[in-house]
Amino acid sequence: QKRRIDSKHRPPKAAETLTGQAKSGLVMARFGKQADVMDMDNPEGRATLRCHIRANLQDVVTGDRITWQQTEGGKGVIVSVSPRDTLMSRPDNRGQLRPVAANVTQIAIVIAPEPRAHQNLVDRYLVAVEHFRISPILVINKCDFAAEDQAHLTTLIALYTTLQYPVYEVSAKLGVNLETLLAALNHQSTVFVGQSGVGKSSLVNLICPAAEATVGDLSQIAKGRHTTTAAALYHLDTGGNLIDSPGIREFGLWHLEPYQIADGFTEFRPYLGQCKFRNCLHLDEPGCALIEACDNSVLIPSRLYSYQQIVRDLQSTGR
Repeated sequence: QKRRIDSKHRPPKAAETLTGQAKSGLVMARFGKQADVMDMDNPEGRATLRCHIRANLQDVVTGDRITWQQTEGGKGVIVSVSPRDTLMSRPDNRGQLRPVAANVTQIAIVIAPEPRAHQNLVDRYLVAVEHFRISPILVINKCDFAAEDQAHLTTLIALYTTLQYPVYEVSAKLGVNLETLLAALNHQSTVFVGQSGVGKSSLVNLICPAAEATVGDLSQIAKGRHTTTAAALYHLDTGGNLIDSPGIREFGLWHLEPYQIADGFTEFRPYLGQCKFRNCLHLDEPGCALIEACDNSVLIPSRLYSYQQIVRDLQSTGR
């Protein structure tokens, strides 16, 4: 049975000579040693075909711009990957970075009244996103909840608005303010992340109904074929792309050094390198520029405390 399965998914043999002109493609989803590719030289047809991935191309992921060719047998083969503008990765349980999606321009961090979103959790998301050098937006879902349930979000909304992060309050259940969110997705390649229960899947399916039909299939394929990622790319009517990956709920930070975590707090950047000691961790060291800025009410104390909590948590786990 194993031989039969292997023969069905084996890459083309060397005898299957590549024919025809090299074409541009976009990876819509990856399945083990194969990927669904959209033929970008035929944008009107939006034709998608299953292509084998050459053995020397190990890290092909959803969102990659690639070159593909056909074989004499009529199969497609990905022959090269174009340079990426961005690469979104996450560490696995062994701390090894695994690519998730390429050429992402925006990450939407979804939070809600329940499960309760604490500032430190949002800051952890933002640190990860800033490390990718990808633009983040905050999406507050379930704005239809009662006022008392929304109360704890008011401070968060004010905080991140002050820090000039775009914030969108929506309701997937009632369809409230979706037009504003859709405008923010226009001409962007966006990935949604968020805790279980915040309504990420509901938002994704409402914005892009095609995603609902395939999420289950992708999850099963990922389990059965040991794919790197079950991420799938969908075109939006607005002209943007939505990359949905059911497995992305959070990003670990244990692969980052303290200076990289500090850099993820954007308002800290003018003060980094200004401390008395070059190896300052901004915890309780004398002459720390960040601590002095907080004491002078230039920086927001809760953000410095959040940074310190992240660093101490990493230290307590052996980092």
